[in-house]
Amino acid sequence: MASAFTVILNETTMSVALPPIMDELGITPTTGQWLTTAFMLTMAVVIPATGFLINRLGTRGAYLLAMSLFTAGTALAMIAPGFGVLVTGRVVQATGTAIMMPLLMTTIMTIVPAHMRGRVMGNVGLVIAAAPALGPTLSGAVLEPLGWRGVFGVVLPISVLALVAGVLWIRDVSDKDAHHLDPLSLLLTVVAFGGLVWGLSGLGEGAHAGASAVNPFVPLGAGLVFLGLFIWRQIARQRTNSALLDLRTFLERNFRVAIGIMTVSMLAMFGTLIVLPLVLQDAMGFTPLQSGLTVLPGGLAMGLLGPVVGRWYDRVGPRPLLVPGTVLVTVGIGMLAFLHPGTSVFYVLGAHVLLSLGLSAVFTPLFSSALGVLKPHQYSHGSATINTVQQVAGAAGTALFIAIMTLRSDALVETGVSAADAMTSGAGLAFGVGAGVMALTIGLAMLIRRPETDGDFHGGH
Repeated sequence: MASAFTVILNETTMSVALPPIMDELGITPTTGQWLTTAFMLTMAVVIPATGFLINRLGTRGAYLLAMSLFTAGTALAMIAPGFGVLVTGRVVQATGTAIMMPLLMTTIMTIVPAHMRGRVMGNVGLVIAAAPALGPTLSGAVLEPLGWRGVFGVVLPISVLALVAGVLWIRDVSDKDAHHLDPLSLLLTVVAFGGLVWGLSGLGEGAHAGASAVNPFVPLGAGLVFLGLFIWRQIARQRTNSALLDLRTFLERNFRVAIGIMTVSMLAMFGTLIVLPLVLQDAMGFTPLQSGLTVLPGGLAMGLLGPVVGRWYDRVGPRPLLVPGTVLVTVGIGMLAFLHPGTSVFYVLGAHVLLSLGLSAVFTPLFSSALGVLKPHQYSHGSATINTVQQVAGAAGTALFIAIMTLRSDALVETGVSAADAMTSGAGLAFGVGAGVMALTIGLAMLIRRPETDGDFHGGH
């Protein structure tokens, strides 16, 4: 869990570090956001194969592979001479991160009794929700004294320690097997998710590139077609139990609905985490440290409430937490839609705290309710599906929020509006769209039920 917190914390450190990186390397916001989008997209491509890796390598082998890749990517990013090498380092980091999260969730479902899963999943919620929120604060604190390379320099010794700790203490808690990886399925995931995120990002880049840009609807369309082929391939291979990702998990209603809510929540969370620091620094005059400190209280709230929400889940079930949680997320993002250059920092802080409180009440019930209805042999597939959806939705949210903000702000600048006013207006439109979509999850939250397996225990080590 400590290692997972470290690798996920790293995922959002680029949000505050992006403006100084853009200045030093001479890149645009729509290009720079690929430092985050490429990270999440890589995770989305690798995660479907993690069931194979965990089964083949075992708990210990998968952990050591994950932390070795993450450490190597962090070192490469720290010494990167240019944008291309920096993105490569982020991709290598992401490959390690992709293995870590399904490994953590699968291990918990294996060794923790069902009646305690809410409590333990609350700690996983701390990793999933609080770590990304604390990333910008860490980044802001490090940027001013050490520069953007220091963001990676601070993480590197921690990841080295985690790797050494794994060598000393991690042991296998599940049996290994000889499942084979389906290369065609893996190739289809690359094209499907790559096309979807490239197309979304292209909507924003097109505002700058004009007629020379690739029509973003081409990669979007290709992504959708190949996603359909991927689904067809998995359904065909399920007959011989050789699918890369077993989609029979979607036969459970709890799982289907939870995935829907999770998709929108991750889209809203990562879109907000990327756009808000850009607005605070470029339009409202905040320093990187001030920007990081503004989102610190919300991150701390999510961290402290994770285990508490887990205990509440064990007592009252998912719906009493999910319904108010989705309402708070919707209100928090809706408040951010009214930002302008003169907005009080306390207004921004309050909106972000509401958003964070809502997210803390959403993630733990979703994880527990979605995985709790599955059979033990489906845990690794369900965990991989959840983590894949999280990363694709996060990448799509990042690209979509940036695209909406860019298109709107560029249009306003052409009419004579100041750059600061245009940027906050563009961001406000992006937050407004996010709040509108998030509002749909309030009704979906009413459909989630407590898993009937609560109280059962399928065994572990």
